[in-house]
Amino acid sequence: MGFFRRKKKEKKNIARVLSAVTEDVLGEKDRKDAKKVHHYVLGHCEQIIQTAKALEREKQEYRTLTSYLTDVQTLENLSEKEAKELRDTANSIITLTQSREDYLHSAKKLTESQFAQMQRDEDVLADAIKTLQTNEAYQSAVKRDMNYLEGEKVEWTYYHQELQDEQKILRIVSYVAFGVFALVLGALMIMLFVMDMDVLILFAVLLFTAAVLGSFLLLRMQNNAREMKRANVNRNHAISLLNKAKIKYVHSTNAVDYACEKYHVHNSYELTYLWELYMEAVRELEKYQRNSEDLEYFTGRLLRLLRKYHLYDVQIWQNQLHALIDKREMVEIKHELLERRQKVRAQMEYDLDVVDEQREEIENLMKEFHEEIPEVREILNSVERLIKS
Repeated sequence: MGFFRRKKKEKKNIARVLSAVTEDVLGEKDRKDAKKVHHYVLGHCEQIIQTAKALEREKQEYRTLTSYLTDVQTLENLSEKEAKELRDTANSIITLTQSREDYLHSAKKLTESQFAQMQRDEDVLADAIKTLQTNEAYQSAVKRDMNYLEGEKVEWTYYHQELQDEQKILRIVSYVAFGVFALVLGALMIMLFVMDMDVLILFAVLLFTAAVLGSFLLLRMQNNAREMKRANVNRNHAISLLNKAKIKYVHSTNAVDYACEKYHVHNSYELTYLWELYMEAVRELEKYQRNSEDLEYFTGRLLRLLRKYHLYDVQIWQNQLHALIDKREMVEIKHELLERRQKVRAQMEYDLDVVDEQREEIENLMKEFHEEIPEVREILNSVERLIKS
């Protein structure tokens, strides 16, 4: 069905999944620090800008899909005379094309839908491949960063827990040592006063042992307390960086997935391969088209007929000739366009909710601190204008 066809598969919304596990590091203590709040607000502004840009792209895609649906509706509403003229012209083109491509059929490496989509996006596909390669590389880099930061977070968490466990053991040891010291001291006192024995040396050894052990336990516990604070700070820092990396990963993954789904490929390597096959097919096609005057005539006639109806995209119907002949094909195209537009609309609604939630949180923070941040207000206003455009 040409470029209209989309893969029908369910895909988890990565943004929802990752946002569910994102950890908020702006605690009660941080909310009292104006600089940290300011930094936190600017971080949310960055997320809003990224989401707003994605929303603008989705709006453009939505408008394009709506225009194609309008074209389909226009063609469905043609009179029988106009529809018959289109059908006859389309049938002539199909017949001529089939006879011309019989030679190439055995060597054909691209499907009709793949060729149609490549032909539609020929002017931008080279840049699309470069963009997809860049997004894949960035996605991999962010993924590595996320794995590293996740390891850092777990490592500091375990280290903090080990210190807590050691503190418990040291407290137990200190209690036991104190009890033993008391018992030995009592025994020495009995030996001194009751048995009239000389225990001065034993008493000195006891005091020295108690002093050494007590000093060791005290210093060890103080060092553990400092290390626990350091582990907590490093863990929170790793969480903060991990949250930012997750946002970047969501946007890069969405960009990669959308491009792959749009061109029905798994990665940039496959898209590059299809592009090379397409360029080869185009060269062969042009070779045979030069000697096909009849095909050129009927193609021109088809375009002239379609232009009378002021369609959004006339050229695309050269690759949708069967839809001009068979109403069932046209209905299938319409259904697929509606499904695609519904998916885009759902993503737009989700992104709008994200922007509204982030914007509301920023507004609440500025109200809470009675501080109007000019650059933040400018960003919010810009986003508002972008959403309403």
